[in-house]
Amino acid sequence: MNKTGAIDYLELPARDLAATRAFFTSAFGWRFVDYGPDYLAFEDTGVQGGFYRAELCARSDQGSALVVLYSADLEQTLRQVEEAGGEVFKPIFQFPGGRRFHFLEPSGNEMAVWSDQGL
Repeated sequence: MNKTGAIDYLELPARDLAATRAFFTSAFGWRFVDYGPDYLAFEDTGVQGGFYRAELCARSDQGSALVVLYSADLEQTLRQVEEAGGEVFKPIFQFPGGRRFHFLEPSGNEMAVWSDQGL
């Protein structure tokens, strides 16, 4: 149900759409729909969105928003991220409410994965 003011769609930059698709498919099982050569939509991820072709990507220490994913098994997800070609640059650490790690996906966007399991 649409609600005024609710976050409805998320768009992220990507330097390499093919590498971004391969990474998220391998690491998280995401599915994608192509909308031309410069746009790749993702679905069934909790929020609808897409990646658009761009040269500049985002890191939270440079003032961008941080997309945070959830995992019931943080260590397994960290292995999947590394095996899929993600660069973990903040290893697992505790924060109030759980644990998380931060990684760069192949286009250079920073994301994080958190869990409330294994505390």
